[in-house]
Order: sequence, then structure tokens, then C-alpha cells
Amino acid sequence: MKKILIILICHLTFISHAQTFFEKDTVFNIKRTVWASGVITAGWTGSIIALKNVWYKESWTNNFHSFDDSKQWLGMDKAGHFYTGNMIAKNISSVYRWSGVERKKSLLIGSAVGFGYLASLEVLDGFSDEWGFSWSDVGANALGVAWYAWQDLLWEEQRLKLKFSAHLSPYAKYRPNVLGCSFSERILKDYNGQTYWISISPGQFLNESSSFPKWLSFSFGYSVDEKLHGDLNVYNHIDSQTGFKTFKAKSQYLFSMDIDFEQFNPRRKWVATLFKVINHIKVPFPAVIFNGEKLIASPLYF
Repeated sequence: MKKILIILICHLTFISHAQTFFEKDTVFNIKRTVWASGVITAGWTGSIIALKNVWYKESWTNNFHSFDDSKQWLGMDKAGHFYTGNMIAKNISSVYRWSGVERKKSLLIGSAVGFGYLASLEVLDGFSDEWGFSWSDVGANALGVAWYAWQDLLWEEQRLKLKFSAHLSPYAKYRPNVLGCSFSERILKDYNGQTYWISISPGQFLNESSSFPKWLSFSFGYSVDEKLHGDLNVYNHIDSQTGFKTFKAKSQYLFSMDIDFEQFNPRRKWVATLFKVINHIKVPFPAVIFNGEKLIASPLYF
């Protein structure tokens, strides 16, 4: 009983401090700003060093080069860059707003960090013999950052939210070295299982007297199917076990419903922060899929 009581007291103490920690400062807080800047700088520097020494170790060269991958993967990799640039700018801006930094300054810092960090990753690619510096990737990064910035300047909120969802497709077994072997690799590498969404809540565009719930959103998604090779839209696979198969890549356009968790106003600030984190992910819902040939109804799509 004593142990349970001690655990309960510690839990309540943590929650009370977390409540204070997650509250946004209304005035400039130098300690928070320095702390946030230090963590961001350390994370940026540390990740670049780690990637160079681990991820790029076998492919590193001293010759910087570029390459054009703008037509690969039917644009799915560019959608990923667009989403990532938006996500980083949004979250870094939120951190500085939490530190009491003025809104437009926070937006400027978040946008600069988002674009700069992703550009530094492109520089690493430029020294790799497996990849190269991609101007189309840089453009997609910039557009993702701009997608966040113009909404913040126009509405002081995000009304056209970018979201992500993923599932395991049946195609990874045909090219596991490219589409992934393990669960985590397949989620990250197999574009056939990924979908990028724009979620729109009509309630955010209506006046305050409207009864339409602001948390209810309509989502429009983009994905691909049967895409096993970056450059080829028709891929022939032959092996002794599965025989001969032809895969014809196609784009997919989706419509579904979603929940905007940021429209809820929980009393606990840490819960509100948690809602912001999970709001990057599209909630599983029924969906209608158009692949250029036919409409497909999915009872539950993720």
C-alpha cells in the first residue's frame, strides 16, 4: 500500500510539473529559448555527424555531385520531402512560441531551421556515390516550409494540415533490398504503403456560431500502387518461387475522413502537446481510392 501511495504521489507531482512545463510563455523566456536552441543545435549537429559516419560510411566520396531524380517514384519521394519540411518548420516554430518568442520571429526561425536542416542532408547526399544533391528535393523541402509559413501568416493557424499514413504493401518481397525487409524498413522505404494527405476542417472556415464540429476533417490523399522501381513504371519480376510477374505502376488519389486533434482543448497542457504530435498522423477511416482506372472502396484505410 505504501509503495502504491508513493508511486501515486510521484505521478501526481510529475503531472503538476508537466502542466507547468508545457504551458506556453506569454513573454520572452531567455532560459527556455537558450535551452531550446541548444537542444536543436545539438540534435542538428549530432545527427549530421552520425549520418556521415554510419549511413554514408560505405558510399562516401570526396566528389560533390548532383543528379536529377524529379521523375522517380511518381513523385512520392517529393511528397515526403514536402511533408517533412512542413513538419519540421511547424514543430520548431511551436518550440519557440513555447519559449515566449513573438509569433513572426518564431515562424522565421522554424522556417530557417526546417529548410536549413534538410538542405544539409542534401549536401550529404551530394557526397554519396549512391545518391546525389537533388535540386527537386530542395524545391520540395522549400514548398513544405512555405506551406506552413503562408497559412501561419494568413490565418495564424494551420487549416490545410499535412498528414501521413502507412501500411505494409504486398510488394516488398519482390525487391526487399529496395522496399525493405523488416517492418520499420518497409514502412519507411516502400512507397506503395505510404499515403500523404491534406486534411481540411470546414469548421475552421465557418464563423463561431456554426455548429459544424471543427475537429471533423475531410482528407485528400496521394499514393502509388505496384511501384517497384524508381525509374520504371513497368517492372518485370522473375524468380523460381513466384514465377513471372509484371507490375504496372499507377498513381492513386484518395478521399477519406479524419480527426483534427488540435481542435480539442484539453485542460492538461501536456495532453494538448500530445494531440499536436499525433495530429501528424492520419486517423484510419474508410476511404475511396481512384487509381486512374477504377474506384475502390476500402472499409478501413491506413
